[in-house]
Amino acid sequence: MPAVRELTRIVKALADEQRLKLLAALREEEVCVCQLTELLGLAPSTVSKHLSVLQQAGLIVGRKEGRWVHYRLAGREATPRVRGTLNWLRGALNLEEEAAAVRRSLAAILKIDPEALCRKQSGRA
Repeated sequence: MPAVRELTRIVKALADEQRLKLLAALREEEVCVCQLTELLGLAPSTVSKHLSVLQQAGLIVGRKEGRWVHYRLAGREATPRVRGTLNWLRGALNLEEEAAAVRRSLAAILKIDPEALCRKQSGRA
């Protein structure tokens, strides 16, 4: 991918508060989409769109396991520019109280059974 195009995708992906919250949530571990949906309190389709933008920018990687889709920050497979961006972002998110609040909220959500979250989000709770 040409450098300017890659940088444009990265910058656009970072230019949204909800996507920054997703990156903060994924900072330390892989997380299921249903858990991310619960964290943001948005419609599953909206969360999926945000995740798609982050994935297209190369910032996150997803994997499917049965009916579950898990995301994590990109690692070795990322381009040098993406790795540099993620390193900068890790430092920036360490300083932000909001990022710490996101991680605290996520810790509580991770204690809930993913099946229960999915039922709740689909209106079958």
